[in-house]
Amino acid sequence: MQIIYGIHPVAEALRDGGPIEKVALAREEKTRAISKIVQLASRRKVPLVFADREYLNTVAGTRHHQGVICISEEYRYTGIDKILSDCASQENALLLILDSITDPQNLGSLIRSSLCFGAAGLIIPENRAASVTPAVIKASAGAALHLPIARVVNISRTIDRLKEDGFWIYGADACCGEDLTSHDYSTHAALVLGSEGKGIRPLVRKKCDVLISIPITGSIDSLNVSVAGGIIIYEVTRHWNSLRAQGERG
Repeated sequence: MQIIYGIHPVAEALRDGGPIEKVALAREEKTRAISKIVQLASRRKVPLVFADREYLNTVAGTRHHQGVICISEEYRYTGIDKILSDCASQENALLLILDSITDPQNLGSLIRSSLCFGAAGLIIPENRAASVTPAVIKASAGAALHLPIARVVNISRTIDRLKEDGFWIYGADACCGEDLTSHDYSTHAALVLGSEGKGIRPLVRKKCDVLISIPITGSIDSLNVSVAGGIIIYEVTRHWNSLRAQGERG
C-alpha cells in the first residue's frame, strides 16, 4: 500500500477507480475542496476517517498534505510493451525519456505537462533517477495516476527498441541543438531530457537522431529541465494538432 496526499492527488486517486483503503481528513479543514473529496469518497464508498493534523503528518511523512491523505494500492508502472502497443494505434505519438532526472519536483512537473499536452507516456530508468513516489504524485497534481509510465533497466537499449518501432529520437540540448521549431515531427517522436546538472549522458546522446534547443532571447541562457520539457512537449503536439486541423479543413 502507499500514501497519496494533497487535495488534487487524492481527488484524482478517487476518480481513477483504483483500490483505496481509506481517506483521512484533518478535523479542522472545512473548505470547498475538502467537501469535494468527501463527495468523491462517498460516491466510491471509500471509508472516511477524521483525525488531527499530527496524525496526518505522521502517516504522510510531511506537513504538506493539505489536510487530506488516502491509503491506496502500491503504484504500478506500465510495461514498455503496453505503451508501444498503444502508440501503434495512433497516427502520431510522443513519448518522454528522462535520462537520470533525480529531482521529484521536476519529475512530477514533467509528468503533469506530458498528460496536459497529450504525450502517450513517459520512460524513466530504474537506477540513479527519481521514481514515482507520493511526493512525485503530489508534484504532478495527480497526473502520475493517469499517465502511462514505464521503468526500464537500460535507456540506451530502450531507445533502440523505440527506433525499431518507428520513433524518431530527439535529444534536448540547451546550447548545441537545432531550433525545435524547424522540424516537422512527421513520425512518432521520443524526447530525451537529461539530468538537471549534466544533461543527457554521452552514450544516450549518441543514440539521438537529432538534438534540439529552445530559442532563448533573454539574458539567461538556460531553463529548468521541467520548464524546457513542457515547452518542447507543447511545440511537438501543437505541430501535430495544427496539421490535423489543416487536414480537416482541406
